[in-house]
Amino acid sequence: MNLKNNIAVSESGFVFNPATGESFSVNPVGLQMLNLLRQGLSEEQIVNGIDTEFQAEKFNIERDLQDFIDIMKQYHLMQDENE
Repeated sequence: MNLKNNIAVSESGFVFNPATGESFSVNPVGLQMLNLLRQGLSEEQIVNGIDTEFQAEKFNIERDLQDFIDIMKQYHLMQDENE
């Protein structure tokens, strides 16, 4: 599961979708999730990366990552598996 290639993400967490003109802001955890998604990492790898950097409970990270991915899909920021 990957972030669409045309999505722009700044170092401060500003996200821009040029296809729709919509923009969003994410917090530091969301920014790290976006960066790891851009690398094409698995959900397990992303959870481990977030845990390493932010030392949170893995259960909470897993839940937050799934919620984050669901929101990203809702706003059409994720590539479909067929793309």
